[in-house]
Amino acid sequence: MPEVRPVTVALPGNPSMAQRIARQLPTLTPSHRQIADWVLAHPLQAATMPIDELAATVGVSIATANRFARALEFEGYSQFRAALVLGFEATLAPVEKLRSKLQRSATVGDVFASTLADAERNLARTRQSLDPLSCERAVEAVLKAQRVFIVGFGSSSWLGGLLQHNLDPYRDQVHLLATPEGPSFAAKALSRARPDDLLIAIAFPRYLADTVLLARHAREAGVPVLALTDRVASPLAALADVVLYAQADSHYFANSEASVLALAEALASAVAHRAKGSVQAATQLAESVLPWLQGGTGASRAEAATAAPRARRRSPRSKRAVK
Repeated sequence: MPEVRPVTVALPGNPSMAQRIARQLPTLTPSHRQIADWVLAHPLQAATMPIDELAATVGVSIATANRFARALEFEGYSQFRAALVLGFEATLAPVEKLRSKLQRSATVGDVFASTLADAERNLARTRQSLDPLSCERAVEAVLKAQRVFIVGFGSSSWLGGLLQHNLDPYRDQVHLLATPEGPSFAAKALSRARPDDLLIAIAFPRYLADTVLLARHAREAGVPVLALTDRVASPLAALADVVLYAQADSHYFANSEASVLALAEALASAVAHRAKGSVQAATQLAESVLPWLQGGTGASRAEAATAAPRARRRSPRSKRAVK
């Protein structure tokens, strides 16, 4: 009989599954051990697989895979897979929704219509769940802060960038902390934050641990936290002084960013509406970008600005004048 190796690894989703496999390992057949090794090495992937996919991947029969589940004292493979999923629910939810969606026939036009309908439904639910007091407190927090730091990673970094872009004309010192340097840059920047600053933290399922950790550090340092997230059970909600919620359900992705973007734009719009000198700031912004706009006076000014130096360099009169 091959040597039985002790199982010391713990599954990140459901640690008890590793313990169950370790307990039954001495009685498993070589084929069952082959499955066990693969499940321990790829718990998340195994949790997403129906029995035929797992059997084909490991190189055993479907009957062997089913007997393996029974050897672990489950009634069958479906019960084994349900136990393996425990702890991975939030991570696997988008996978399962996508699997369910792909099992139904649909045209490309159907997918377009369904996705837009999802976005419309998310926007409606986000609007209906708005708390006027929270909106007021969020705008007040942005306006009174000495500096505004925005943090979010993954797709939230793009949303944070758009929020920073929209707040920048009406607030000095708005800093986006999602950079190529990653969370270490954000941590260094936040280490200098003070209680009169503000951290805007953005996180949606799947919640990235870096965002939650930075929000916790900010709160412990006395820095106010404004969270943009999806639900009361979000790990950001318990750390924030003010929370704005957006519904972000999607059948094809972990989240639909459309409603989050709309909420961020609504926040920036409310800040612009309340901030002093908003019209002047908007006018200055328009004037500063005018030379770079395509068409009309903007194009002429941009062309003139770039053409004039070249003309001076080529003109003999210009050279004589310089002399």
